[in-house]
Amino acid sequence: MTPFALNSGAAGNESLPISEIDVLWMTAGLGCDGDTIAVTAATQPSIEDLMLGTFPWIPKIRFHNPFLAYENGDEFVKIFRDAAEGNLAPFILVMEGSIPNEKNKKEGYWASFGTDAKTGQPITTCDWIDKLAPKAWAVVAAGTCATYGGIHAMEGNPTGCMGLADYLGWSWKSQSGIPIVCVPGCPVQPDNFTEVLLYLLNMAAGRAPMIPLDDVLRPTWLFGATVHEGCDRGGYYEQAQFAE
Repeated sequence: MTPFALNSGAAGNESLPISEIDVLWMTAGLGCDGDTIAVTAATQPSIEDLMLGTFPWIPKIRFHNPFLAYENGDEFVKIFRDAAEGNLAPFILVMEGSIPNEKNKKEGYWASFGTDAKTGQPITTCDWIDKLAPKAWAVVAAGTCATYGGIHAMEGNPTGCMGLADYLGWSWKSQSGIPIVCVPGCPVQPDNFTEVLLYLLNMAAGRAPMIPLDDVLRPTWLFGATVHEGCDRGGYYEQAQFAE
């Protein structure tokens, strides 16, 4: 299988699989950072496993999340600026929190991250998505807010917020042809998210086919069956054998 590789090999050779991938995690949507906190509890695999290169033959990640980062202020924002300008590749963009509608008002803004170096004005979350998504190798929506709008998308919310697929378009694909990957949950189930990240890393190494998604862009191996279907007491339910 041909690797989803971006690094060039020696002259005359095919490109080699990439050894590291940056993961740019935006928490500047309308959310509570609960998905970030949840993912720190993942064990199969853990974020630490993915960052330290525990798994052979796949890239390890450089993880950029504002809640967990050592960098702060402009030092942290610079990573995102570099990616937006095409100076950081490849990278996976992760969105947490629902996406506001910045066009439904005459002034002001709903959500932002960092400031413009020239004007000193806040950079809206939507502007970041517009700049980063087209350059991302893959885009993942983490949690119910980012995937489908969440509680903020209820009727009457002045932000007019929505899920990432509603914002970018349900048929949107990254530069490498990968659809938006939606991993819902409030918060996201930790191992669900890290399994998806692990699958994408295997894709990047040419060790997995295109990620299988259902009609609402969820990974089919995680969301193809209900919790009830996986219950080891399901047979008793089917036979109507209930405890009194």
